[in-house]
Amino acid sequence: MIITGDVLREYLKKADKMGFAIPAFNYSDIWDLLAIVEAANEEKAPIMLASNPLVVRDIGVELCGAIGLATMKKAIYPVMHHLDHSSSVNMCFAAIDNGYPSVMIDASKLDLKGNIEATLKVVEFAKTKGVHVEAELGKIKGNGIEGKYSGTGLDFLVNPDEAAQLVKATKIDSLAVGIGTAHGFYEGKPEIHFDRLAEVNEAVSIPLVLHGGSGIPLEDIRKAIKNGINKVNVGTIIHCTYMNNMRTTLIEMGENPYTLDVVKPVIKAVKSVVKEWIQVCMANGKA
Repeated sequence: MIITGDVLREYLKKADKMGFAIPAFNYSDIWDLLAIVEAANEEKAPIMLASNPLVVRDIGVELCGAIGLATMKKAIYPVMHHLDHSSSVNMCFAAIDNGYPSVMIDASKLDLKGNIEATLKVVEFAKTKGVHVEAELGKIKGNGIEGKYSGTGLDFLVNPDEAAQLVKATKIDSLAVGIGTAHGFYEGKPEIHFDRLAEVNEAVSIPLVLHGGSGIPLEDIRKAIKNGINKVNVGTIIHCTYMNNMRTTLIEMGENPYTLDVVKPVIKAVKSVVKEWIQVCMANGKA
């Protein structure tokens, strides 16, 4: 299947209309990538397959792009390759040049003016190839790709007026919003500001994105979807399931196991988690 930014835009519209969210799963290598795609095919779900800047840096944007193109072509149902949380405009350019149909420019550490300027550069380049662009306002708490957020009070919350200004100035396709979610696992119950989410949803007409999905209760995910979230990012639970199961399998097998014998039970465990999240997002059967 040939995936373009327009395909993703249509699926995000479908998600908004039908009341579900497209789950975006972060992969670290070929094995969790295969597990994610197999789960999506079995659930008949449209998903996004996301590589964060650490993966792109260490594997290389050319190889990540090639893997993404081959995966999208082979997948039975829509699998949309996405560059996640890049604070680098140049990395976004490189991802676009290497076949990514979707990129995220995260300039949320900058003031509004700086965020608009960086985002606009990516949008203008992406338009030449029809690529979908996601931006961010507010702060995603926790220890994420770009380091640990350590603010005070409610300064992490997205400002609805600024969201409207960013969308108008850049014409982005989707917006990740800081509403209390965090990267990594949560300490205690997440405190999500649904009132602020509703305000932003009223202020802009584009799809909204929830980052930091791992650890958020099912009822809160679905409440967020009801209040305007059309895409949910899931990362921590994927790589932790992968590594914890690999450790257990290696201990059980002892010395000198064969690679494929080790990864097969790992793939099975990751698939199970991916299927759960597809169902939480109500994306099963929506392809």
